[in-house]
Amino acid sequence: MLLAAQEASPVSSRDAEEVLAEPAKVQRESPMGTASNRILILFAHPALERSRVNRVLVRGLDRMEGVTFHDLYEAYPDFDVDVEREQTLLGLHDVVIMHHPFFWYSTPALLKQWEDLVLVHGWAYGTGGTALHGKKLMSAITTGGSEAAYRSDGHNAHTIDELLLPIKRTAILCGMEYLRPFVVYGAHGMTKEQMNEHAATYRERLNALRGG
Repeated sequence: MLLAAQEASPVSSRDAEEVLAEPAKVQRESPMGTASNRILILFAHPALERSRVNRVLVRGLDRMEGVTFHDLYEAYPDFDVDVEREQTLLGLHDVVIMHHPFFWYSTPALLKQWEDLVLVHGWAYGTGGTALHGKKLMSAITTGGSEAAYRSDGHNAHTIDELLLPIKRTAILCGMEYLRPFVVYGAHGMTKEQMNEHAATYRERLNALRGG
């Protein structure tokens, strides 16, 4: 059962747009409308032009009501993360999704940089660090390996849930609920039809999260 979203004052699409526009250029962001939960997608892919699957997964997300699509590599090509801006964005949303390819059993470098700089003691955790309490965090990842490779007896010797444990523990430390991850396995050999099916499933998951 999902926890109730953190109490917050009503937010319009303009609120998130204004935050995203300063100081970097506006990211793709859609109207909040009447969605119960406001979703922030932190998208991190250093070479999106080479990723067939992720290009399909993110297509049209900017038109989903209640979803803010924030491309970190587009916003911070020099890795100069605006901490205040990112913390404000987190405060405007109820559900945070870390969407990225599963590089070296972890996140791309910029997303790790984002974590190190944004989720600081006294704000995200520790004494007085309650800004994220009651919010939800979900991983949305793509892997090159097959689902069979992510089993205890598979090539990687661990399940995805085990390998995502650092992110889960980060969410828990910050007082967030870590949701079941959305995983697309075997991205390298996927057909167009399979990619479209995964994209549809991803949108169904987002719609369910928006509704609470």
